[in-house]
Amino acid sequence: MKTLHNTIRAALATAAVLAMGCAQAQMTPVGLWHSIDDKTGEAKGEIRIADVGGVLSGKLERSLKKGSKPDDKCDKCTDERKDKPISGLELIRGAKKVDGKDVWEGGKILDPEEGKEYTLRLTPMEGGKKLEVRGYIAFFFRNQTWVRVQ
Repeated sequence: MKTLHNTIRAALATAAVLAMGCAQAQMTPVGLWHSIDDKTGEAKGEIRIADVGGVLSGKLERSLKKGSKPDDKCDKCTDERKDKPISGLELIRGAKKVDGKDVWEGGKILDPEEGKEYTLRLTPMEGGKKLEVRGYIAFFFRNQTWVRVQ
């Protein structure tokens, strides 16, 4: 009987550790997100964020904006992304995790509608279900809350 209790305790402890690991694994920007327009509240696109050697990169998988076309190009971009298709365009570059925090900074985010690039900060919220995306230049900033695609 004592062995059965020990086995049950060990199984419960293992389940708790696994559950904590799953919760922590979601406290990351890595994954697929719906970007939400901070002005209209509508989903604008699906962005896939990947971790490549500790550095985040995010690409627009598809636009969800009304009236968008698959062959739309980034005509306002000013770097090598100019006139490249919006679909597949790298929007997030170079963000790294801040030591000891669930925050990623130091990268850039592109607003393809304006062609402007902003300094970036990403902060997972609500157990990783949402992502606060802050783009800023000096003291001027803009926040969006993105929603993880399940």
